[in-house]
Formats: sequence, structure tokens, C-alpha cells
Amino acid sequence: MRPLCLLALLALPAHAETKMSAEQFDTFTQGSTVFFNRHGAPYGAEQYLSNNRVIWTFLDGTCQRGVWFGERDEICFLYDGQAEALCWYFFDDGSRKNARIVGDDPEDDLVVSGKVNEPLSCPGPDVGVSYRR
Repeated sequence: MRPLCLLALLALPAHAETKMSAEQFDTFTQGSTVFFNRHGAPYGAEQYLSNNRVIWTFLDGTCQRGVWFGERDEICFLYDGQAEALCWYFFDDGSRKNARIVGDDPEDDLVVSGKVNEPLSCPGPDVGVSYRR
């Protein structure tokens, strides 16, 4: 019986990934801006507002507005001008949080690299007062 227990322990990953529920995701993100890395380099950031509204940027000064919603065990995002939602799994292994597009390989995960309680800087073309003559 002992060898079977040892084999079972060896089969477990060093850090078990636990999928975040929509409620856990909301608790983690609400009112904050979360920064993501991909392959060890800065990738983007998302600001999480009330009523599941979001603002995403690839850190290039252009921002895209949208909403998120829970769908089964997925967190889905639908941005303005986008025809279909893009769904992700968000994981928390206790020491790291990461996001994976449903169907993608783990090596392409976005890894949470920071979290602040400040808004994104979005100096894009749709910011400011519009002037009409």
C-alpha cells in the first residue's frame, strides 16, 4: 500500500493550480488595475470597474473598454467592437496567479505581475472633451 501512496504524491504537481470562480475573480480584481506579463515580459494591464466593466491596454496608451462575465468555470471578456467574447481560465496556486485562454497551452499564460488601486492612463484619441462646430 505504501508504494501506491508514494506514486500518488509524485503524480501531484508541485503547485496545484486552482481555477478561480467568478466570485473569487471579482474579489481579487474589483477596484484595481492588474498588470500581466507573458513569457517574462510586460504584456498588458486591465482596470476592473464596478458592474463588471473593464478597461484593457497593451501598455501602448490605447485602451479598450468592455465587460467581463462568468461562464461555467471560465471568465469571459467582451470588448467594444468585438463580435464574440474571449474566455479565459484564471488560476491561483497560492503564490502566483495566471490566466490562460481556453484551449491554449500553459506556456502562453499571462502571469499577474502587479496590482494597484490606481486607474490606467489612457491618453488615446477617445479621451477628453469632444468639440463640435
